[in-house]
Amino acid sequence: FGGLLRLTQRRRGYRFNVDALWLAEFATRQGRARRVLDLGAGIGALGLGASCMTRIECLTCVEQDQRLADLCRQNLERAAQAGRVLEHDLARGQPRALHAAFDLVLVSPPYFERGERRAARPERETARAGSLEPFLRAAAVALAGPRARAAFVYPARSLARFFAGAERHGLVPKRMALLHPFRDQPARLGLVELRRARPGGLVVEPALAEWERPGVPSAESARLTARRATART
Repeated sequence: FGGLLRLTQRRRGYRFNVDALWLAEFATRQGRARRVLDLGAGIGALGLGASCMTRIECLTCVEQDQRLADLCRQNLERAAQAGRVLEHDLARGQPRALHAAFDLVLVSPPYFERGERRAARPERETARAGSLEPFLRAAAVALAGPRARAAFVYPARSLARFFAGAERHGLVPKRMALLHPFRDQPARLGLVELRRARPGGLVVEPALAEWERPGVPSAESARLTARRATART
């Protein structure tokens, strides 16, 4: 964002990638969100990316890894973003203080169930492999009402599993976009907005592409890091 956001992350292990920014952009198209929750926040890249795109009054980040949580606190402080970081494992339930408290929940969950693949880099596997269920459950509990929304990013090839899990927790897809590496290739990711609402009314937005051709970013990619919140520029 032209130097607006600076993040500290670990030299080794899992490092955040552009998927967090695609989700932040997708989630903030609907306008301002006063109270935002980032589940499995890591170093806070997703929530802080969203804060560069729209005004966030208070950002709450939940992360189970103490080292990542410490970095998340540092990053929130550097960005002058009001909020807090909670160290908590969502598999053990959700802190009561987070129940029905948020306008927007941001989630970049593990992309693979444990044992689903052979890990090429085991040091990154904690962030990449794990159960989707705790994140769906926590998001459903955290939403403040039928107009509150939860935005997820998940592999396109596994969206059937994602939608089935969302239904079990009373979450209904209301908006979705598919992200393609190139316009003529199959989708890589699904960006999905869920709500606790009546079924139906899903809006499928125009497809997104990351690259026009090898080495040439798409117009969508170019706009991605150019967005800035008026309140923070």
